[in-house]
Amino acid sequence: MKKKLVVLTGAGISAESGIKTFRDSDGLWEGHDVMEVATPEGWRKNPTLVLDFYNQRRKQLLEVQPNLAHQVLVELEQDFEVHIVTQNVDDLHERAGSQNVLHLHGELLKVRSIRNESYVLDWSGDLQLGDCDTNGYQLRPHIVWFGEAVPALEAAIDLVEQADYIAIIGTSLQVYPAAGLTDFAPKNVPIFYIDPKATTISNLRNPLTCIAMKATEGILVLQQKLLELEKKTKS
Repeated sequence: MKKKLVVLTGAGISAESGIKTFRDSDGLWEGHDVMEVATPEGWRKNPTLVLDFYNQRRKQLLEVQPNLAHQVLVELEQDFEVHIVTQNVDDLHERAGSQNVLHLHGELLKVRSIRNESYVLDWSGDLQLGDCDTNGYQLRPHIVWFGEAVPALEAAIDLVEQADYIAIIGTSLQVYPAAGLTDFAPKNVPIFYIDPKATTISNLRNPLTCIAMKATEGILVLQQKLLELEKKTKS
C-alpha cells in the first residue's frame, strides 16, 4: 500500500506559471477591489463587471502552462497516493496530470447556475449576461466567493485526517477555512512547508520541515526528503 501524501497548494505554485497571485501588496486583484469582483454583493451590484473580470482571468489561464512543481507532484504518484487540495481556481494540476485534485475555492473553467449549485458546466470561453441554465437562470463563475460556504471543506478535512505526509506549497495559510486544515493532521504526521518566506506555522503540533524556496525549487527538495523517508521505513 502506498503512503498517502496530501498536498495543500496555493497561489505561489501557480505564480511561477505566470498567473498573478490573488492579491497584490495594495490589496487589489488585477487592479480591482476584491469586494467588487469576488463577493455575492459585488455580483448583485455589477454582474457585468464580475463576468468581465473572470473572462479575463480565463483567457490568461489558457495562455499559461503547468510548471516543474506541478509536474513533480505527478511524478510522486509513482511512490505515493497523492491527493492535492488546492486553493487555486486554475486547472494546472489537472493539465500536468495529477489524478486527485480537490478545489476548495471552485474552478475558473467551470460555471454554474445562480439557482442550482449542482448545475455545473465546463466553460472555456467568455460568459455573458443572458447565458442561462436549462430553466432560464443566469450562469455565474463556479467560484467560491468571500462570504460563501466552502462545499469541499469536509472532503479536504477527511483527506488531511488520513494523511501519512503533508506538504504545503505556495500558501501562507492565512485565509480561513483553508488555514485550519493542518489542525486535523494526525499529530505524528510530518509536514513540509515550501514557500520563499516559510518560517513556522503557529500552533502546529506536528514535526515541521520548512523549505524556504519557491515552488519549482523546493519541490525537488521535498521529493528527495519524502523518498528518503520511505526508504528508511522500508529498510
